[in-house]
Amino acid sequence: MADKKKRKRSKDEEAEDLPFKNILESDDVILNLLKSYISSSIKSAAASDGASSSSSSSKPLTLADLALSTTCREVADLSLSSVQTAIETVIVQIARSILAGDGFSFSVPSRAASNQLYVPELDRIVLKDKSTLRPFASVSSVRKTTITTRILALIHQLCLRNIHVTKRDLFYTDVKLFQDQTQSDAVLDDVSCMLGCTRSSLNVIAAEKGVVVGRLIFSDNGDMIDCTKMGMGGKAIPPNIDRVGDMQSDATFILLVEKDAAYMRLAEDRFYNRFPCIIVTAKGQPDVATRLFLRKMKMELKLPVLALVDSDPYGLKILSVYGCGSKNMSYDSANLTTPDIKWLGIRPSDLDKYKIPEQCRLPMTEQDIKTGKDMLEEDFVKKNPGWVEELNLMVKTKQKAEIQALSSFGFQYLSEVYLPLKLQQQDWL
Repeated sequence: MADKKKRKRSKDEEAEDLPFKNILESDDVILNLLKSYISSSIKSAAASDGASSSSSSSKPLTLADLALSTTCREVADLSLSSVQTAIETVIVQIARSILAGDGFSFSVPSRAASNQLYVPELDRIVLKDKSTLRPFASVSSVRKTTITTRILALIHQLCLRNIHVTKRDLFYTDVKLFQDQTQSDAVLDDVSCMLGCTRSSLNVIAAEKGVVVGRLIFSDNGDMIDCTKMGMGGKAIPPNIDRVGDMQSDATFILLVEKDAAYMRLAEDRFYNRFPCIIVTAKGQPDVATRLFLRKMKMELKLPVLALVDSDPYGLKILSVYGCGSKNMSYDSANLTTPDIKWLGIRPSDLDKYKIPEQCRLPMTEQDIKTGKDMLEEDFVKKNPGWVEELNLMVKTKQKAEIQALSSFGFQYLSEVYLPLKLQQQDWL
């Protein structure tokens, strides 16, 4: 008599039902494919550098190397003594202006959208040289001029004492004047641009936000940190990049993850041991410390960067900030951008390809659609036909999805199937 009870399915049999699980190669095969791709990319880049330069020098292209018709402004890392001198020079100029009867005003570089320029040769946004006057004797600007003066005085104190403070510390020195931290933060960027130095040169740092885990060893203020031994939480990215050095890694690539939830999944699954990599996240909008740290890893370790972001306009916007820079800090894009980041996923075309269930897809809002259409007008998007195609598909279908939509196939589908298959197929843009 046949057994009427339904046989319980094994885990292996259930796994075979997962989309694309059955076409995955072994980890060794995927790693060899990846290493082969990276090796050929390095050789291609070296050949390109050799062809573009008749000398033995292969230094990266800079703004100074280009004969642009528009004058642009860039900042540089300055010593504390140089920052102190720059502040004192500004104050002396103001004093002379007042004594000459011309009043009290600051000449502040404009960081408005109209003063930004995308440079294809550098693949990043830079700041043009237009400046605006910020007079004290004007109702519309008197408060901002006062805030600017106060920030300059505080930075001067930091230079004299050779200490670091957070942006939050700076705000709490004069809450009644600043009213909101966004106001003191904005003027801090103005001051950095006005003095011609990077924001880190001002000794003002942001609170720790980004984290890193995986196949990376580096020194943090003299202490050696092994990121494979930092647990699920990983190592907080130091807010002061100057104290980071001696980077060592046997990783094959860097995996940049938009959100903390996906990062935690990959860290707990020890994805970096299965496929040697370094996993980094800023837990949403990229902060300055994470952008500086990512660039340092890319430039020193010579590893490709693959990005995992949500399939929505804001995911691509976050990716573009890492790659091409933000308009808000375009004056420091040379130090804050990481060249040649690849868009690994989640891409709009993946929603159908990986059979993401309808209940896991979200309808785009009118603001989402507007943001998507606006991005299609950006030069850094137009430069990449693959990005244009994916964005057009997103706007057409009016559907978006988060990385966590993959969890509908199982909580570990991201690390066990989706990412290994992406690496196997070299499916990135």
